[in-house]
Amino acid sequence: MAPHDLRRPFKRPPISDQERRREQSLLRQAQNRQDAQRHARFLASSALSLPPQTSEPESEPELELVETEAGSGSPENLDEVEDSKQKAAEARKWFAKQLMLPEWMIDIPNNLSQDWFVFARPSGKRCIVVACNGITVSSLRNGSTLHRFPSALPSGGRKKDPSYSILDCIFHEVDQTYYVIDMVCWQSYPLSDCTAEFRFFWLNSKLAETGAFDPPSHYHKYRFSVVPVYSCDSNGLYTAYSAPLPYVRDGLLFYNKHAHYQAGITPLALVWKDENCSQYVMDTDSKGQVPNQQQMVLELQKDGKLTTSDDPPMVFGCLDGSFIQQSELHSGCLLRFSIGQGGIILVDGKLEKADLNYLGKANRARASADSFSKVMFQYSVRHSPLRIDGLLESVCLPVGQESKACDVEMDG
Repeated sequence: MAPHDLRRPFKRPPISDQERRREQSLLRQAQNRQDAQRHARFLASSALSLPPQTSEPESEPELELVETEAGSGSPENLDEVEDSKQKAAEARKWFAKQLMLPEWMIDIPNNLSQDWFVFARPSGKRCIVVACNGITVSSLRNGSTLHRFPSALPSGGRKKDPSYSILDCIFHEVDQTYYVIDMVCWQSYPLSDCTAEFRFFWLNSKLAETGAFDPPSHYHKYRFSVVPVYSCDSNGLYTAYSAPLPYVRDGLLFYNKHAHYQAGITPLALVWKDENCSQYVMDTDSKGQVPNQQQMVLELQKDGKLTTSDDPPMVFGCLDGSFIQQSELHSGCLLRFSIGQGGIILVDGKLEKADLNYLGKANRARASADSFSKVMFQYSVRHSPLRIDGLLESVCLPVGQESKACDVEMDG
């Protein structure tokens, strides 16, 4: 047997406080029920009011200075342009926080086989789909509208009623299909404060009662479909990882069965990838190439600190005031950095130091900084990845011992 196939008789050390944050999220959702009805109604109305846009922009267009009618370039008009840009940026940030965004799996959860679902994530564009007032609108994470179309969803086409429905989907370009991965609201009944176990049951049963699964037609422009969801035992995990699918697989998604639909980043949903189940394991640059050094995007705060998009944010470093002024940066700027030879140093699972090299401003179409778990997942992929063998071994262990799954130690 090759050396790398040998089982390591020691536990993979935790590289974060992810387990503690999972427990805190469960406690918060039990103690603090949001006004789900009001939030769902506001989300539906906001999606319908967004201006149409056919695709997700890679960058915002630069203003082209040309000679026009007198007065068109006045300070008042320029102020209006700047104000419009500011509102667009705020809309992108707001919409980026409305989807339940998974953390990246950097530690194996306790009781993975008992308390978690797993399914293969379709490759494509993550979006919120709202059906209301006889129209269906899909909105991307950055706030732009992907499609406006008639559908067989309740109140999404010919059959109008006063209700609205909100679905969490991934649009799969290859077969022009919306794959529904979660349900936020159904016919004005909010589901965000229901467990994932109930939401997945409701999603499958209610969508089947409509014509959403039917082939496209004049009154149903895009087909909807559900993804197969499995309990995360050894059979379910292996099936999600390797079974044939009608869509291109882009990693695995893990949902805690007790998790409510929590807007923003949550450790109760996790994403994991390797080279066998995703084309995009390591982040690429604008040319589609994997850079020699890992890159990350952080947000600049008023005090010069560089933070992630987590709540609360994780501080990765700090910029000097003179450098900020010289580079014409300001609070809220999204900045790109590479990780130097010093790497990332963790002490007891907490960030101690990171060797950051400033590269410049991030693409302006971005809505938020990277999360801490994404940075650490990418770092782990380059040094000591969490492999499918470790996941399969963890779900085969007795209940409560999954965290003792064997794997190599984290470098750096």
